[in-house]
Amino acid sequence: MANLTSSEPRSIAVLGAGPVGLATALAFATHELDVLLVAPALDPARLADERRTAALFGPSIDFLDNLGVLAHRTAVSAPIRAIRIADAREGLVHAPEMAFHAREIGREAFGSNISNAVLVKALADAVMAHGRITWISTPGATAITHAPGGIQLKLAEGRTVDARLLAAADGRLSIAPRAAGISVRRWSYPQVAIATTFHHSRPHRDTVIELHGAHGPLTTVPLAGDSSSLVWVETPDAARALLDIDAEAFAAHLEERLQGVLGTIDTVGPRASYPLSALAASRMGASAIALLGEAAHVIPPIGAQGLNLGLRDAAALADCVADARTRGADIASDEVLEAYHRMRSIDVAARSASIDALNRSLLADMLPVDVFRSLTARLIAGLHPLRQLLMHGGMGYVGHLPRLMRPNAPRPSP
Repeated sequence: MANLTSSEPRSIAVLGAGPVGLATALAFATHELDVLLVAPALDPARLADERRTAALFGPSIDFLDNLGVLAHRTAVSAPIRAIRIADAREGLVHAPEMAFHAREIGREAFGSNISNAVLVKALADAVMAHGRITWISTPGATAITHAPGGIQLKLAEGRTVDARLLAAADGRLSIAPRAAGISVRRWSYPQVAIATTFHHSRPHRDTVIELHGAHGPLTTVPLAGDSSSLVWVETPDAARALLDIDAEAFAAHLEERLQGVLGTIDTVGPRASYPLSALAASRMGASAIALLGEAAHVIPPIGAQGLNLGLRDAAALADCVADARTRGADIASDEVLEAYHRMRSIDVAARSASIDALNRSLLADMLPVDVFRSLTARLIAGLHPLRQLLMHGGMGYVGHLPRLMRPNAPRPSP
């Protein structure tokens, strides 16, 4: 890992070392572009405290494979072969249970579930081993300004970094949108997500379980063996109460909510909580700055769309920049960022709107909303072509697929 003491101009600077930032740096480098990764050094203690997992769909798995990451992921992940969605809300009208199987669309699995800590560590190791990437360890960027020839980052310790293009993947608190002149809309939900892992006596059969409750979804996702990860969305008060009780009492509550589907729950890992909020940038990039991941969009944890969207941003931006370089064009031109915006904006907006609408429908205690949800579920259950379209779309196979998200995409050696 490089720790530069002065500015070193490179073609591209990537801001942020979460999964999207790390994947973005690798995607550029795979396209034979030199990259500066500007972010804090990897913190093993923070990784050890990470409780979340990432359900990655087919294109995201192919992306990681093409980046040379997680070649032996079967040892640290679990396949997702089916998704079961059930209405657990009280009321006069209930939506019918829906079950989706990967085999319905000719696939062995929708994707895989892997711990965020394992994913970040694997991406970081690949970044540090890549000859085209220099990791500048810094607490963060305090200012982003436009300078002759590109962008200048002022770092917390006083150094500056210059680049022709800035790819900002440093999360929902990024200062990059303001520097690019991009407006950002933010809102919050009266919900808190609890994340943990647990062991159960019955096999999960590689099936995601998503129970739609009155205050949000409760989702279990398969892990290796008879274990699953959990994201349980509740009101702030209910979430606080669930966090305050001991692991045995929490397991009893969870077992009751799951109605024995996974049998006896005998081990619950440490719990963490995350207030739910959302963010939507008006554009994906402008003025030599591209936004990726949670710097551009934040959505509730329903349908496992968040990280998959961010990884698609990374692959798409790498395509746009690599194509510009091949043409001999300016990699940070308005045309390149407009192409990136066109490639990603409709997909991001559509998925964000659908997840927001579904989450709000769970919170709405109104009969017409319940009836609409029930009719929609019955329509999906009864129309096979619609089910197939939803499964392909949910995985990310509808619309343009960036080159690095295609199976066995050619890639040069580091």
